[in-house]
Amino acid sequence: MARIELLDNLSHKDLRINPSFSAKLGDNIASTITFITEFAEVQKEYPILFRKDPENDVYQAVVLFGIQRDENLFLSNGSGGYQKFAGWNAAFIPAVVRRGPFSIGLRKKQEQNSEDVEPLVHVDMEHPKISTEDGVRVFLEQGGNSQYLQRMVETLNLIRDGIRLNAAMFDAFARHELIEDVDINIELKNEEKHRLSGFKTINADRLNQLSGEALVELSRSGFLQAAYFVVASLSNIQKLIDIKNSRLN
Repeated sequence: MARIELLDNLSHKDLRINPSFSAKLGDNIASTITFITEFAEVQKEYPILFRKDPENDVYQAVVLFGIQRDENLFLSNGSGGYQKFAGWNAAFIPAVVRRGPFSIGLRKKQEQNSEDVEPLVHVDMEHPKISTEDGVRVFLEQGGNSQYLQRMVETLNLIRDGIRLNAAMFDAFARHELIEDVDINIELKNEEKHRLSGFKTINADRLNQLSGEALVELSRSGFLQAAYFVVASLSNIQKLIDIKNSRLN
């Protein structure tokens, strides 16, 4: 069970984080949500798909790591992979996974005659990557923020901005009727078959047939490039298949 605390350099002066990735540390997941703020990097490594959150019927962008439940084909069990990300064999990790035990919360504060909202970093003290003995220090010994924490704050800001921009992006995609259903049928070399259903993607034909006015609107907002990133990312489904096949006897 999560135990969320407001992060500060007194209560958490000895806090350390295990920066590696593994199934034991909770990273054996087949997918996670992603944001337009990181599409440029995500599309180089993973497929980006859409789905609706069953709780609120709102579109989400989803990145795939595997083709079966609790399967992350990018985990490398601590061997191989990129030195930058111990245990994860890719050049980029989506922000929601990269943030580890950290999250961002909002607190109202009064400034003169106006009320403002202040973003604050929180930490889940029950997260498996939490430690007080081994790992990367969150705060420096003299109390300042470590480089690791600074990177985590940047990651949390990317998520915060991405939530807002994703909503506007999906509104634009829906208005121009660019979203379509997609079923992904996979057959492995051992003849095992998998069907990934319930996902949506960008209709490439409609995208290429947009009017000049629509193209200008989407281009100015950055959503046109995002749409092309989504289309291009689908080629990474073959990467998942290739990795999966390489692990079959």
